[in-house]
Amino acid sequence: MSIRTVIQSSTYFQWLSAPRNCESEKISPPNEISFTINRKRYTADGRVPANTTLNTFIRDYAQLKGTKFMCEEGGCGSCVVSVRSKHPTTKQDNDYAVNSCLVLVFSCHGWNITTIEGLGGRMDGYHLLQATLSKFNGTQCGFCSPGMVMNMYSLMQEGNLTTNKLEESFAGNTCRCTGYRPILDAFKSLCADAPQELRNKCLDIEVSS
Repeated sequence: MSIRTVIQSSTYFQWLSAPRNCESEKISPPNEISFTINRKRYTADGRVPANTTLNTFIRDYAQLKGTKFMCEEGGCGSCVVSVRSKHPTTKQDNDYAVNSCLVLVFSCHGWNITTIEGLGGRMDGYHLLQATLSKFNGTQCGFCSPGMVMNMYSLMQEGNLTTNKLEESFAGNTCRCTGYRPILDAFKSLCADAPQELRNKCLDIEVSS
């Protein structure tokens, strides 16, 4: 399944858009929801303002500052996290790259959310995606890097990622430093059809680690 925007992936918005008999059915938001962030369970209840975004919850309630915020319009990609949730119809687990600034936390019931801290770090060791981005000099100021990595992480959950699909999947991620080429080269090296030159650089990372 291809990466979708948060509006498409959110079961909350699908619930809102479903046909309903408004005269016979009373619609009310949930009083309490639960979800996981990096395999740790969190609950949002009446003490959390109804307009709280997932981004605000991650940064201010869970105190995970690796997920950034900037445009708050879903345009820059600095707030991207990876979400695994059940499709409301098929009930199958699907993985999505989600702009956490666009989705309200009360639409996240049952979600399993992974942030950049859930992949790796200086203390526990870096994930291959993080190490590869560094190896290819794909980060300078680093502000966009968590969103870039989490978008790529979500893509890789689908398996058999190609370079063409990769190039079509980063329009929502903005970088003002690198010019994008080293970022694309870093992630292309992990694709199923990666050029051998890029594959060799990736092998250097695995050997050195």
